[in-house]
Amino acid sequence: MSNVTSLRVADLPQNAPTPFGLRPETKALEAIKNDLGLLGLRKLSFVGDVRAQGKRDWILTGKLGATVIQPCVVTLEPVTTRIDIPVSRVFMADWADPDEPDFEIPEGDETEPLGPEIDPEQVMIEALSLALPQYPRKDDAELAQAGYTEPGKKAMTDEDVKPFAGLAGLRDSLKKDE
Repeated sequence: MSNVTSLRVADLPQNAPTPFGLRPETKALEAIKNDLGLLGLRKLSFVGDVRAQGKRDWILTGKLGATVIQPCVVTLEPVTTRIDIPVSRVFMADWADPDEPDFEIPEGDETEPLGPEIDPEQVMIEALSLALPQYPRKDDAELAQAGYTEPGKKAMTDEDVKPFAGLAGLRDSLKKDE
């Protein structure tokens, strides 16, 4: 199992998988943590292999594991999350960039253009950033209702904003009149 970060495609065997195992050292972990805006990053590992798919394409498959610490979106207290996910990328020799400027990449698209090298470390960092919880939250954290308005006026509440709450009250008062 190699611990190199970049694999030259020309050197990869066509008939056998090339295994890799990445466990970044403290200095590299610190750099990744800072790049991703995390409070902490531990136990980061990415293990898998690269193998030929057809005559000119390559597939990278692996398992990503990490423990991340992010600030809670409500309280800003540290929230620890364990990430263990499968990762797959298909590097295609005939990959074409869409001509349309508004083209959206479909969810779960794992294809990438094949260059002269395949870099498992780059795939690891990208997969980690995509796997991070978007809104980390402590289990007991709740957002209190906040009211903002001009001085001397009553602030709107969540109940005031519900459009059908007033109609229900009107319906009930009309039924009483009948």
